Amino acid sequence: MCGIVGYVGYRKAYPIIISGLKRLEYRGYDSAGVALYDGKIKIYKKKGKVSELEKLTKDKDTEGTIGMGHTRWATHGAPSDENSHPHVSNSGNFSIIHNGIIENYSTLKKELLGRGYTFNSATDTEVLVNFIEDIYENNEIDATEAVRIALNNVIGAYGIVVMCKAEPEKLIVARRSSPIAIGVGEGEFIIASDATPIVEHTKDVVYLNDNEIAVITKEGYKVLNLKNESQTPYIHTIEMELEALEKGGYDHFMLKEIFEQPRSIADSIRGRIDPENKKVWLGGLVDVRKELAQAKRFIFVACGTSWHAGLVGEYLFEEHIRIPVEVEYASEFRYRNPVIQEGDIVIAISQSGETADTLAAINLAKERGALVLGICNVVGSSISRATHAGVYTHAGPEIGVASTKAFTAQVSVLTMMALFIADLKGKLTPKSRSIIPEMLQVPEKVRHIVNQSDKIKEIAATFKDSPNCLYLGRGSNFPVALEGALKLKEISYIHAEGYPAAEMKHGPIALIDENMPVIFIATKDESYEKIVSNIEEVAARKGRVVAIVTEGDTAVRNIAEFVIEIPEIDPSLMPLLSVIPLQILSYHIAVMRNCNVDQPRNLAKSVTVE
Repeated sequence: MCGIVGYVGYRKAYPIIISGLKRLEYRGYDSAGVALYDGKIKIYKKKGKVSELEKLTKDKDTEGTIGMGHTRWATHGAPSDENSHPHVSNSGNFSIIHNGIIENYSTLKKELLGRGYTFNSATDTEVLVNFIEDIYENNEIDATEAVRIALNNVIGAYGIVVMCKAEPEKLIVARRSSPIAIGVGEGEFIIASDATPIVEHTKDVVYLNDNEIAVITKEGYKVLNLKNESQTPYIHTIEMELEALEKGGYDHFMLKEIFEQPRSIADSIRGRIDPENKKVWLGGLVDVRKELAQAKRFIFVACGTSWHAGLVGEYLFEEHIRIPVEVEYASEFRYRNPVIQEGDIVIAISQSGETADTLAAINLAKERGALVLGICNVVGSSISRATHAGVYTHAGPEIGVASTKAFTAQVSVLTMMALFIADLKGKLTPKSRSIIPEMLQVPEKVRHIVNQSDKIKEIAATFKDSPNCLYLGRGSNFPVALEGALKLKEISYIHAEGYPAAEMKHGPIALIDENMPVIFIATKDESYEKIVSNIEEVAARKGRVVAIVTEGDTAVRNIAEFVIEIPEIDPSLMPLLSVIPLQILSYHIAVMRNCNVDQPRNLAKSVTVE
């Protein structure tokens, strides 16, 4: 959530910043603003989209080779011009943009009010910039030292960029629990909250660690920590290509990413499967093989769609490794007193690698002595650096806020992890081993499903005006039902719930009438006959049944109003297929309801604050 772009160099800053802010629109925001320096600091900000900011600045002075821009997602204070970033200190000497939350802002604000400071917004950020100014004006120090002292006295999360009118040649950047990347070019530097605004300018990136400050001028940069100790940053190479950030002829990023899944799944398993010897090899876990072989329990921590992937992982690990697994909401895990014992391994799952609650859960698990592994999509992300080892998904950039290809990539990696660890423990049965080469068939089978998009669109037209929807599945298709319901809620704003199909009689059946769409995942597995009975129960109450079935199914076809056929595959791999029609259905319903598919209201792509 929120987006940061900064520029220091020899080119005009404004178009680079605006272009970068547009790259970050996928993160979710409600206002935008820029600060530019050209003999004086000029600030323009506006509630609404970046396009509104462009209209505001059309006839304004946007000169300057140093500047910063921001897209805000409201935390303190409603969306408004006043609450938009950048914020300026009372004297006008300091300007700031900020991602995150300053938790002790009210205490600081009270102190500053007592010293005569006034505030024009309801934000914690304006408190921070005035706190920096107060330190600067009451001590004989430079702006960098004022920022460092201030940050040693704030509680919370932040990614910030600070400009000082008295020291206009530099930008001061800092982070704690909110990502900041610095693109290193030739005679220029681009600062951003993720790599997407940077990739068109340079492939060399420095990722700040927590409690680090960078001071950037066009001549170079230096990094120090909050103790004022010099740091030597590592320069990463961005792997993503600019083309991956474009829609490529699709109407929406979400549709593009749904159709990219044959490739993203293939990329996630490529080089990791040996079909002839029926082996899985995960290089990112090589150094922890001993710990994995001795593991007594796994705990998955994640949020949202990644949590659903973790639920699928629970079925996979327990089926193939025969070891207990718990799946925890990261946000709950961090606020209770979890029992972590010797031999437990915590696996953190996140698309962005920056999810605040998941990072906090990682830190707690490490404090308790657990080995922590990561599954994420972004090389160099905070989670990839905070964990002891892990596996990248290789899904490629995911721009649509509603996650699609990240889910199937995560499930692909979890499947391989289950088989890899089962092999390490000597528990890989012939049946489990047989699905290893079958994984290579998944991309082509997914391609077959996405090619049914037009047929699924016809079903979407029938239910686009429904106010509610139920999703039901059994076994590892139960998490798929949860994920299908989440997709519909996220992008179409239709109330939807997912349940285990067997739980229908324990409450949800009371909701079923002739207006209630009920989406069943009814593919062939050992519980098939049971779910057919559930479908009959819904049909008897005049519920409108849409069923995801295995190709060639006749029993469900005779009961359901609509069926969507998907290819046959081993039940362990079925979630990789059965989720695809649900993604497509949600997409078409949202489009028909004129919803903003890629940027649903109130949502952010990467939740980097609580």
